[in-house]
Amino acid sequence: MAGWRDLGRLARGYRGPIAGAAALSLLGTLLALTQPLLARAAVDGAAAGQLRWPVLGALTALFAAHASALALGRYVQAHTGETMTRDLRRTLTGHLLRVRIAAFDDRRVGDLIARACGDTTVVKTLIAQSLGTGLAGVAGLAAAVALLAWLDPWLLATVMVLFGGSFAALLAVVRRVRIASRTAQNAEGALLADLERALGGIRLVRACRAEPLEAARLDTSAGRAYLANLRMAGMVALSGPANDLAVSGAFLAVLLSGAARVSSGAMTLGDLVAFTLAMTYLAAPVYEIFQAVSAVQQGAGALQRITEVLALPVERDRPVAVAAVRSGARPARPVLEFRDVWFGYRPGAPVLRGVGFTVPARGQVALVGPSGAGKSTIFALAERFYEPDRGSVLLHGRDARFTPYARHRAAVGLVEQDSPLLAGTLRDNLLYGAGPVTDREIHRVLAMTGLTRVAAELPAGLDTPVGDHGRRLSGGQRQRVAIARCLLARPDLILLDEPTAHLDPDSERALTTTLHEVAEVCALMVIAHRFSTVRAATSILVLDRGAITATGTHSELLLASPYYRRLAAQTPTPQMYG
Repeated sequence: MAGWRDLGRLARGYRGPIAGAAALSLLGTLLALTQPLLARAAVDGAAAGQLRWPVLGALTALFAAHASALALGRYVQAHTGETMTRDLRRTLTGHLLRVRIAAFDDRRVGDLIARACGDTTVVKTLIAQSLGTGLAGVAGLAAAVALLAWLDPWLLATVMVLFGGSFAALLAVVRRVRIASRTAQNAEGALLADLERALGGIRLVRACRAEPLEAARLDTSAGRAYLANLRMAGMVALSGPANDLAVSGAFLAVLLSGAARVSSGAMTLGDLVAFTLAMTYLAAPVYEIFQAVSAVQQGAGALQRITEVLALPVERDRPVAVAAVRSGARPARPVLEFRDVWFGYRPGAPVLRGVGFTVPARGQVALVGPSGAGKSTIFALAERFYEPDRGSVLLHGRDARFTPYARHRAAVGLVEQDSPLLAGTLRDNLLYGAGPVTDREIHRVLAMTGLTRVAAELPAGLDTPVGDHGRRLSGGQRQRVAIARCLLARPDLILLDEPTAHLDPDSERALTTTLHEVAEVCALMVIAHRFSTVRAATSILVLDRGAITATGTHSELLLASPYYRRLAAQTPTPQMYG
């Protein structure tokens, strides 16, 4: 019943087309059931030596109308299935793009992709095999049974006994099909997730000579999917013969019993032909019901997995937030402020412990500390990928929770250390999320980030594809593109996760100059691993074990902070890894 309820919710906005497909399918069944009556008249007339041409003409017209109604009904149903699948994929992908970042932490992206693509394909098949035809099958079965009861109730009793046995066999199978379907869908999702894992890190796989390891992992996942699908196919295969045996057995029983009744005079030859023909049309609605029940049980796993995705929490702006942001001018306050912020990715395991600091509207703030101190977590909270457990994050003096996500992220730009680029051209990546930008501004930012020569040397300039994840560019080039993209969006605050990590000394000096220029027009907050970046900062925050232990300039901290002096002394190059 859960599968039927999920299917009903899914089809809620498509009742009209579904009803139309069901009506056409039912019309085809009714036209088919009219044929035995005309066939009886034609056979009885032929037995009496009279060939009734009008009856034959009407019978031919009925055959044509029957075929047309069924063909149109199947097209309407297929069209409805494709439309529902398209809309469902739009809903799923749109939902996934708004799901809270925390929901991705313990889920595999490949499995979510499988739910949005593979599971929706299962749902399309489910729609094509259940909705409309299943409803019409029930109505057609009732009409066929009524016609058979009117033609000969004794023969109908024989047919019902045989078909009742096949229904019992079906019910015994479908209970297990649902569980098998869920297992198969999970196995397919795990296989896609493992493949996405291997191909997403294909360079690492090759560098570590791990092809056999990943091949073995994929082979194991494929084997599990194979066994799960085979188990489900075996259960589904049991339901088909039950229907076929019922039809064949009923047909043979009707012929034997009917022949005896014709010889005894209890019924005419025309009655037997009409009953036999009507019984063959009884098989169609029965098959549709079998197919619908089986399809719902097979698709129940996919429906449940889709429902689980739609249940994932999404980022939602508070209604009061929009009104608060739109009212009045923005006060001249620090662009970003943390007030006694506590946060942990798991309950009872805080990563940040009472963190508090301010970032002025201009200048550069550096964040240093050892690995695991919480620097990236501060960036994640500043970008509102997560919300604090306690305390508050303020943007321009206003609690960030009362600012729409889009407005907040327009004000706070982020450049990650691995500098992810998207498949597309260099121009596409530069303008991604930037809004209207002039060519003059693009060239100015290219010059600021040292990309002018890079763009000029590309085959098609800014319109050159950069490859999947920007593989056609070097690590340093990808990082500069990410910085340029952020600058073109004109945020009030830019978060930079070690912007010089992949740069050569000349490029590092150029970027240091660029950051100094940028810091004069907006705020910069940098996770600093190199002393060249630290010395350029107007303020340095020392983070250790989730708490701010010291603040000041580079020279001030060398005098006032023993921990900062140890970090500096442990850096040989001079680099400070954190």
